[in-house]
Amino acid sequence: MKTKLLFSTLAVAVLSAFTVQNASAHCQVPCGIFADQLEFEKLLEAQTTIAKANVQMAELIQENTPLNANQAARWIMTKEDHCKKVMESVAQYFMAQRIKPDADNYEKALIAAHNVMRAAMKAKQDPSAEVAEALKTAIFDLYRAYEGKEPDFHSH
Repeated sequence: MKTKLLFSTLAVAVLSAFTVQNASAHCQVPCGIFADQLEFEKLLEAQTTIAKANVQMAELIQENTPLNANQAARWIMTKEDHCKKVMESVAQYFMAQRIKPDADNYEKALIAAHNVMRAAMKAKQDPSAEVAEALKTAIFDLYRAYEGKEPDFHSH
């Protein structure tokens, strides 16, 4: 019985070691070290990459060659990855750790965070410039709701 329990525990530990995914957001231990400005900068950088991917895809599909098809596919994967990064950052950094239920701006920040996640999801589906710009607007709206002031970022 003990051997079976030990084997089961060991099997779960080994399987867990192989299935754990790295999170790109700040750790979720109570260390108290956060870089909100950096997280917003990373969101905007991802949005810029998404917008660029849309432009590159549109240019590449104009001429149907194997090279262009390959490059367009790579831009699609890059766009998908950056949309996912935006959603994960908002969920893991802001919603799980930074937006507190007892904060005065809780509802506004929560709604704004949800809007960023939805805009990123829409950006996965639609390669238009308008949708990419809507994501940028949603990120700025989250900043306003979360920080309570106008954004002041480097241009992206």
